[in-house]
Amino acid sequence: MLLAQAASWGLGAIAFWLGRITRRRAQHDRASLTTINFLGIVARVVLFSLLFLLALDAFGINVTTLVTTLGIAGVAVALAVQNVLGDLFASLSIALDKPFVIGDTIAVDQFTGTVEDIGLKTTRLRALAGERLIFSNADLLKSRIRNFRGQAERRVVFTIGLEYGTSADQVERVPAIIREVITGEPNARLDRTHFNGFGDSALTFETVYYVNSGDYTVYMDTQQRIYLALLRAVEGAGLSFAFPTRTVVLQRAAARVGR
Repeated sequence: MLLAQAASWGLGAIAFWLGRITRRRAQHDRASLTTINFLGIVARVVLFSLLFLLALDAFGINVTTLVTTLGIAGVAVALAVQNVLGDLFASLSIALDKPFVIGDTIAVDQFTGTVEDIGLKTTRLRALAGERLIFSNADLLKSRIRNFRGQAERRVVFTIGLEYGTSADQVERVPAIIREVITGEPNARLDRTHFNGFGDSALTFETVYYVNSGDYTVYMDTQQRIYLALLRAVEGAGLSFAFPTRTVVLQRAAARVGR
C-alpha cells in the first residue's frame, strides 16, 4: 500500500513538473518540448524501477544480485547504442544550453540554413537554396556553429582602385567623396576610409562601414545604394576606375663587341 502511494505521489510530482515547464516554454521555446517529454519518460522509468526493486526487497528477495546483473546488462546496452545515447544527451544539451532555437539562422562549417526542427537524435535545417540539411545532434555540437540571431549590424569592407595618372590632389579628395556617400546613407555608419596603397594597376582605397541591421536584404539594399552613389560621385569628379593592366617593356639587346 505504501509503495502504491509512493508511486502515486511520484507520478503526480513528475506530471506537475512537466506541466509547469511545458506551459512556461510553450510560447517561446517549443524546440525543447520534445526533450522535456523524453525526460519525463526517463523520470517515470527510474521511478518504477526503484519501486519495483523496493517491492522485491519487501517480499524478501535479494535484489543485490539482480541490481548487479542489470548494471552489467546496462553497460553492455549502453556500449551497443552509444551513438544513439550521444545524440540523446546532445539533444538535452541543446535544450538546456540553447546555442540555437527553432527559427534561428545558423552556419555549420560551410552550410547555412534556418533551424526547422530539433529532435531527440537529429536537427533539421532549411538551407538557403531550399534543400533540407539534417545533422545528428552529437555531430552538430562538435562543429563550429555561427548563430546569426540578434545580429545588430554587419561589417562591410570594400576596396576601389583608380587608374594611375590620377593627380595627388584628386587622390586626396577621394576619401572625402566616399565619406560623403556613406554618411548620406541612413542605414550605414562609416568606420574609416583611406588611400591605402599602390596596386599593380591601380591606386587603391579601402573603406570600412557598418550596416545598422542584421537583415540580409537590408544589408544588400544598403550596399547597392552606396555603390551606385559612389559610381555617380566618381564620374562627377572626373575620375576613372582602373582596369587590370600590365605594361611590358622591350629592350633591344646591345650588339656584341667584335662582331
